[in-house]
Amino acid sequence: MQTRITGIDVARALAVFGMIIVNFKMVFGDQGNPDLNNFLNVLSGKAAATFVVLAGVGIALISNEALKKNDAEKLKKKQARLFRRAIVLFLIGLSYLSIWPADILHFYGVYLVIALILLKSSQKVLMISACILVVLYPLIMLCYNYDTGWDYDKMEYRDIWTVGGFIRNLFYNGFHPVVPWSAFMLVGLWFGKMELNRQAVVKKVMWGSLFTFLFVEVLSIFSVSFFSGGDPELKKELSYVLGTSPMPPLPLYMISGSSIALFIISSCIILARKFETSRTIITLRNTGQLALTFYVAHVVLGMGIIEAIDPEKMGDYTIHFSFIYALAFITICIISSVLIMKYKGSGPVEWVFRKLTG
Repeated sequence: MQTRITGIDVARALAVFGMIIVNFKMVFGDQGNPDLNNFLNVLSGKAAATFVVLAGVGIALISNEALKKNDAEKLKKKQARLFRRAIVLFLIGLSYLSIWPADILHFYGVYLVIALILLKSSQKVLMISACILVVLYPLIMLCYNYDTGWDYDKMEYRDIWTVGGFIRNLFYNGFHPVVPWSAFMLVGLWFGKMELNRQAVVKKVMWGSLFTFLFVEVLSIFSVSFFSGGDPELKKELSYVLGTSPMPPLPLYMISGSSIALFIISSCIILARKFETSRTIITLRNTGQLALTFYVAHVVLGMGIIEAIDPEKMGDYTIHFSFIYALAFITICIISSVLIMKYKGSGPVEWVFRKLTG
């Protein structure tokens, strides 16, 4: 049986924290203090990417034993369970897409199906498949207008509930389109097939991914500066193509997001093993095990409370308010995780999820 890796849960907690900060900033507002705004922009797309890479790692850990033993019956059961999870995640995401347009769960369900199709593939095939998705995306952009369907002033997708609009949003130009975002899950599946119990292997990935991340970020900054020649308008346009922001998810962003995700995950594995009895590690582990509950709660409760108080002000709050509120909500999540794991042993959404998927 696969032993649960504490560092994976710790990384999952950090990913959810990052998503809460980014999403509250986007929904409530980011007025004032450009320095804090720019600092928090670093998290944009990176936390969600880490969340998806972690899913790929989790799939690998669930299926590795059956694959190594060539146990077809056991693997079939794992695949069936994961497929049911994909369907439930897709439906959960759809259920509140009207109140949270930036939902990732319905995309996540499709990524999971793609990962299941490639579950038996070698690490080489997985990485090649991820690279194909990353390279394919800019080629698709040459054929189809990325801005189709978007109202950027309101950050709304106008025809999301039409068949064509939904498919376009899901696979091409939504917040987390299947092409190329499913590459993140394949990268996680690739990493999860490694011998993660070996410190040397994890350390190699940690340093390699950190170097890759820093190289890509420096390359992006240098390229935008060099090719713009100091022209502010040209610099802004080039930032979309040569930058590392998640919209559109072009190759430099995908490489940056994958590498920082692998760095965070591998670092958490190493730190969690070194300080496995630490109260901080144990608390973050508990929080990470309730990631789905907290993801849903930050939309339904975290955003819902502020919207109920003053719906007209949504989007006009200061960056200080958004950030402090996010930190307060994260604190509540941490405290809740301690209580839930002590008295219940499972979060409410995780409980329902297990009942539905087996």
